[in-house]
This record gives sequence, structure tokens and C-alpha cells, in this order.
Amino acid sequence: MRTALALALAISISATSAVWAQSAQTPAPAQAAAPAKCDKPNALGVARVVEIDTSTGPGFGFEHFKAYDFLRDHEVVLTFDDGPWQGNTPAVLKALNDQCTKALFFNIGKHAGYYPEILKQVAAAGHTIGSHTWSHKDLSKMTTEEGKAEIEKGIAAVSIALGNKPVAPFFRFPALRHPPELVKYMAERHVAMFSTDFDSFDFKMRKPEQVVKSVMDKLEKHGKGIILMHDFQHATAEAVPTILAKLKEGGYKVVQITGKTPVEPIKEYTDIVLKEMGGGLEEARPISSVIKTIEGN
Repeated sequence: MRTALALALAISISATSAVWAQSAQTPAPAQAAAPAKCDKPNALGVARVVEIDTSTGPGFGFEHFKAYDFLRDHEVVLTFDDGPWQGNTPAVLKALNDQCTKALFFNIGKHAGYYPEILKQVAAAGHTIGSHTWSHKDLSKMTTEEGKAEIEKGIAAVSIALGNKPVAPFFRFPALRHPPELVKYMAERHVAMFSTDFDSFDFKMRKPEQVVKSVMDKLEKHGKGIILMHDFQHATAEAVPTILAKLKEGGYKVVQITGKTPVEPIKEYTDIVLKEMGGGLEEARPISSVIKTIEGN
């Protein structure tokens, strides 16, 4: 066992998921919501729930970070970037629910502002919710201060869209580009950085069968890993049911990631986000209470 792992990172295994919903006054750890009992005996499910202490800003995903190898053979972490997005994210949620399994979502702040109701559905389904900047700009091409603002506005927007709920202390850099100054900043913010063990490159694909082949070929080569996909992509949304079925057939097991302590948005950036979104995000009513079909299907 790596001594660095024992010293710098506490990973504990829980038999059940912790509760996401916390009071605004005393936020508790940013965990996923307690999932409903699975009534599908042959579903993929969740083999382990892993809690990460992010106080030192650790990095995960062997493409960039080599220190922490916590997955066992044939274990996977399902991660989805760039949501929430109309149509695609709900389809991914349905596929995950059908298999009683869980994922880690890295959400873009602007998209959270566009579709707060969808993001709330992600949380209600018991998934872990991290952030992926405000507008998905390449932070390696920005000043350090500009990069910090992109990160913080993303965290604030996700928190607001959830109803001012805690956000898991997990972040993924756009395009997996990690400026050293911002890597240091993430440690100061006690937020873990996620790269990937392998990228599906699903954003380059237009057919679901291409996404399935990409994920399963790479997984067969690696034997385990943190998988990067995008719930923003329609082909991926269509591919997820088949991917999950093949994971089950191949004897793979899903590990859900949770954070020990949530990341709190900084008020300055919360105010900026509310202003940029027109001040309406926090007060927005659920779309189902505003718009309904009165004729037709």
C-alpha cells in the first residue's frame, strides 16, 4: 500500500450512500442523496461507495495524476461532463436508474443555470455532483485570476441551481488542461481534481455504437478505470444503456465517489452569477409548473 495514500488521503468504504440534502445554515458533507432500494435483482448496481478527503486537493485519473490507485481490477467510475442538458441528461439518468447504478457528474455553470430542474433530478437520483467551470473555457489560455473566476463561478452556479445546496468537492478542468497555478489553487480550496484513466472521445462521435466500442475497447485494455463521457452528447445518451449492459456482462463493478466535505461557493461569485443570469436563477420555478401541454401528446 502506498504510504502517500495513507498520509495524504483518507478513502473509506461505506455500505450505503450518505445523504445529500443538507440545511443551508449548517451544510453537511456534499454526498449523494440516499438512493431508493433497487428492485432490480440483476441490475449492475453499485459495488462500493468511496469517500474522499479532498483537504489537500488530490488529483485522480492516470492520464495526469499517478499517486492514487484506489480501484480494484474490473472496477469503474462513471463520469459525465458538460451537463446538464435537455434531453440527453434525462436519458442518461434513466439508463443509470434502470441499472440501479451511480455516476459522478461534472457540470458547466451556465448549463446548470439553463436547466436547474434537470440538475436537481441528478441530485435526487443519488448521483454525485461536481463542477466543470462556468463556461468551459480553456483555463491554460487565461490569466490565473481569470481562471479562478471561471472555477468559482462554476461552483456558485451549480450550488444555486441545486437550491443553494452543497457541491461535491470535485472539479474537472476543461480539455484536461491543468495550469500549475490553478492546480495549486484547487488545493487551497480543498477540491479534488479529476482527470481520467481513459477518455471515450465521445464528443467526436455521432453514432451510439461508436461510443460503445470506444468505451469497451479501452476498458478491456485497461481492465478498470475512471471513464470520461459527456451527458451533453446525444450519441452518448443513446449509448449508455448498452454500455451499462456490457459492463454487467463483462463482470465490471461500479464504484461511486463521494466527498468528505463540500466546497462552499464564495459569495462574491454567487452575486456575480446571479447578476449575469439576470437575477432569476435562484427564484426560478420548476419548468413543469410554468409550462404544460394542454393539447396533443
